[in-house]
Amino acid sequence: MVNEIFDHTTEKMDKSIEALKRDFASLRTGKVTTGIVDNIKVDYYGTMTALTQVGNVIATDATTISITPWEKTLLPDIEKAIQEANIGVNPNNDGDFIKLFFPPMTSEQRQEIVKQAKGMTETAKISIRNVRKEGNDQIKKLEKEKEISEDESKKAQDQIQKITDEYTAKIEDALKTKEADILKV
Repeated sequence: MVNEIFDHTTEKMDKSIEALKRDFASLRTGKVTTGIVDNIKVDYYGTMTALTQVGNVIATDATTISITPWEKTLLPDIEKAIQEANIGVNPNNDGDFIKLFFPPMTSEQRQEIVKQAKGMTETAKISIRNVRKEGNDQIKKLEKEKEISEDESKKAQDQIQKITDEYTAKIEDALKTKEADILKV
């Protein structure tokens, strides 16, 4: 029973790490990636659809993203969605595809993106702490229902804290890596 709680806790903490990595992918580093446009949704016949599902999105070089829609009639909708997303560039529409030209980042922009990454990291840490609380509550409930002893409860809570510390360290490592990537010129 306690091992199931540990497994459940670990599984949920893994999901928090994955969510953080997805968030980090949307941040711009020195070299542009298509992850910057992952969260942009386009009105596709009345349904908000991910930009990557209505066209081909590629990073043609370190500062340019090219978007080729499956249907040319979507060009104005894609252009509008990019402008509304406020990703720091204006789309260039040439009738066949849209290009996004990202200027080199200034040191102020890099510092601002690092702040965003730290905010995302803090959100992930809060998620980890909530999972820890949930696991500890389940263990306390088992103890209250006399399914485990007080000593077993204490050991289990210590184990959950070790798991929490391990995942917090993973989050810190991810932040250090992303921060170095952002600040690298």
